[in-house]
Amino acid sequence: MENVHLAAENEDDLYSGYNDYNPTFDNEELDNDIGFQQAVRTSHGRRPPMTAKFPGTAIGARPVGTSYGARTQMSSSMGRPMTGAVQDGAARPMTAVRAAGYSSALTRGSTFDPLGQSKGPAPALEAKMEDSPEEKIKILEKKVNDLIEESCMAYSRGDLQLSLEKAKEAGRKERVLVRQREQTGTADHINLDLTYSVLFNLANQYANNDMFQEALNTYSVIVKNKMFSNAGRLKVNMANIYFKQKNYPKAIKFYRMALDQISNAHKEMRIKIMQNIGVVFVKMGQYSDAITSFEHIMSECPNIKSGFNLILCYYAIGDRDRMKKSFQKLISAPLGIDDEDKYIPASEDPHTNMVIEAIKNDPLHQMERDRKSLAEKYIMTSAKLIAPAIENSFAAGFDWCVDMVKSSQYVELANDLEINKAITYLRQRDFNQEEAVETLKTFEKKDSRVKSAAATNLSFLYFLEKDFDLADRYADMAMSADRYNPAALINKGNTVFVRQDYEKAGEFFKEALRNDSSCTEGLYNLGLTYKKLGRLDEALDCFLKLHAILRNCAQVMFQLACLYEMLEDPHQAIDWLMQLISVTPTDPQVLAKLGELYDTEGDKSQAFQYYYESFRYFPSNIDVIEWLGAYYIDTQFCEKAIQYFERATLIQPTQVKWQLMVASCYRRSGNYQKALDTYKDIHRNFPENVECLRFLVRLCTDMGLKEVQEYATKLKKVEKMKEIREQRVKSGRESSARGRREGSAGSVNTQPLRTPPKSSSDFEVRPGERCRSGRDSRLHTHTHTHTHRERHTQTHTQSCTHSILSLLILHLVTFHFTFQQYQLLSFTVRLILFSCLSLCVSSCSPVSPPVSTSSLWTPGVELQPLPVWSTLPLRECLVGGLKMNTFYID
Repeated sequence: MENVHLAAENEDDLYSGYNDYNPTFDNEELDNDIGFQQAVRTSHGRRPPMTAKFPGTAIGARPVGTSYGARTQMSSSMGRPMTGAVQDGAARPMTAVRAAGYSSALTRGSTFDPLGQSKGPAPALEAKMEDSPEEKIKILEKKVNDLIEESCMAYSRGDLQLSLEKAKEAGRKERVLVRQREQTGTADHINLDLTYSVLFNLANQYANNDMFQEALNTYSVIVKNKMFSNAGRLKVNMANIYFKQKNYPKAIKFYRMALDQISNAHKEMRIKIMQNIGVVFVKMGQYSDAITSFEHIMSECPNIKSGFNLILCYYAIGDRDRMKKSFQKLISAPLGIDDEDKYIPASEDPHTNMVIEAIKNDPLHQMERDRKSLAEKYIMTSAKLIAPAIENSFAAGFDWCVDMVKSSQYVELANDLEINKAITYLRQRDFNQEEAVETLKTFEKKDSRVKSAAATNLSFLYFLEKDFDLADRYADMAMSADRYNPAALINKGNTVFVRQDYEKAGEFFKEALRNDSSCTEGLYNLGLTYKKLGRLDEALDCFLKLHAILRNCAQVMFQLACLYEMLEDPHQAIDWLMQLISVTPTDPQVLAKLGELYDTEGDKSQAFQYYYESFRYFPSNIDVIEWLGAYYIDTQFCEKAIQYFERATLIQPTQVKWQLMVASCYRRSGNYQKALDTYKDIHRNFPENVECLRFLVRLCTDMGLKEVQEYATKLKKVEKMKEIREQRVKSGRESSARGRREGSAGSVNTQPLRTPPKSSSDFEVRPGERCRSGRDSRLHTHTHTHTHRERHTQTHTQSCTHSILSLLILHLVTFHFTFQQYQLLSFTVRLILFSCLSLCVSSCSPVSPPVSTSSLWTPGVELQPLPVWSTLPLRECLVGGLKMNTFYID
């Protein structure tokens, strides 16, 4: 209480005045306030117009009675001045509510129209003044930007010409824009970024259209302008153009200039420029300088491409130790990708699994897979390249590479390297197949993927060796290891195909296509299977689908042409062959086939054109030579036909018909002396040719030569010898038939001397039984042997007698009768002499064995194999045109 200060009476009260308040804010008498109640009831536009000219309302003054006594007269019910009320005889305007549509000019009967709709539509917006210089400049800038965008979009669509035109038009518009800026005095506001974009895009489009000099000039304009920041980097683009022009020294110069203008902060860009410099040095053959660049990259920021290029450089200079070290650097280079385990769901959280499923096939993961596959490709290629060089033998070098890969992050590549080792054995010149087979057999106990690949290759090897049993066995092994391996299914189908089980082979090919719809080997082999089964429409569908995939495959086009020919649609066959010769214009077989089809259609001129082209590319085809020779004979140009038949004579010198055709051409062309000499040459080489002797007799008779009698005599002798030979063959056939009949009758009628059996079954030996009487069987054998010996003795005696007689008569006819003496004999004597000669010849001719009709060749029926393209590589040129699918890992 000592510290409490008490206010004196004459001091001011600090809390005084707080209980006093303005009666305007009194709300206790609002219920009795008539003006307020009337305003509430007439709200929302139903209130009578407020004006100060009509007293007696809430607007006017009124006495207010309260508990505080009489109050002063106010101009409103709340004791505040009324807006628009009359004060001092003047009306105050209602400005507070003018924005809501009210005004002080309202009168009785006026409508509530705050939006002013009763006045009619609003006037049109005032148009901008486009004639102003600033507006023109803005419009022009927009046009330039649009042209740059259109140029880029055209380039992305591959329309290089349109992209260049748009870039040029953008350059013209930009120059007009700069001139307008200068004319309006706003040169300080020139858009440098727009100018840079126009020039840069124009230079790029020049380079894309191979207009290198124009591109270099445009880049030079950008680089020399000091107002453009970081323009020095464009020297990299200029260096790239020089590289395309193979101006390697200048490319290195500009790469180094760009490298000097890029700070060390941009490490990645500097590494890329260094890599380009190393590639240029490789192109120039300066491997030492290239090695310096790549070594710097591998020490600063190692990557797969630089490591691979470094291995190539060391391989070029033959440095074994450095190759090994570079290979170790290559397999230790980081890829910058995450582990595949993160894409495997590790928890049961549905949200996490959903996220993993979403990112499993996104573009980022696809990029990671592509980068990893590229790294594996570089490692595999490097191993195959340096394996023969780093050690004394190929196998030792490959084993070292496999050991290094096993100790790196690419462990799964070791098995693939082993398979490639086996395939490399096969590609060697000595074709070390045993080593390859042994290497592949080591994978039989490995995991399923590698086992399937090795078994597929083994099946392919045994199929090439025509060991179809082992090929089938390893195809089954590959299928059991991986049923979804299309290569294994195709190999299995091929082994079934060669056994002519075409239905089953087609099932395997269909399964391979179900597992991999892009398997072209399966589709090709399925078409061949349908062709073998005679289902030509289905085969046609297969090859048409294959043609949609392989547009320029010659084998597919040839098969389509053959199918249309088999379907008796030569016009379609000709169309496909025409497409085929556009792919392989120098194939003689295709050209000959076209000539054959046109010849069938009756178009000799087109047939001659294609046959002649076929002969020009392959002048050893006998069929083509024969057709061309016959064509010239038909067209009465026998002189031109001679060269073709002479070539046929060189190809088949033992065939007399080509030489006869040559002589016939000389005779038809009127060169009788040359024809006579040719026939004489033919007669010396083929003295028994009847046709040659006939033409010699005819020519000698026409020319009145003395040799006519000599050639006539020879002709008669040759004709008689021919008749004798024909009679001998004919009688030999009759004797053989008679001998067979006599032999069969003798074997039936000759019976052993014994008591007749009670039944025919007593001495019949059934399968699995023994004869009941050994003595009877021995007697039967002895009697049959004795009868056969007597008949053989009689036949031999008759044969000797007839042989001596025939030789005597033949001697008399040949050497003791001239042609004139033979003609002096009477007809009866000549007939008797000829009959004796024929009888002797037929008697002494040996009995020929019966000929099996199943082994006879039917004339006119030629078995055509499946058409196999002659230019197929070793992997595709297989039995019946089948294509093997080998699991090569490259």
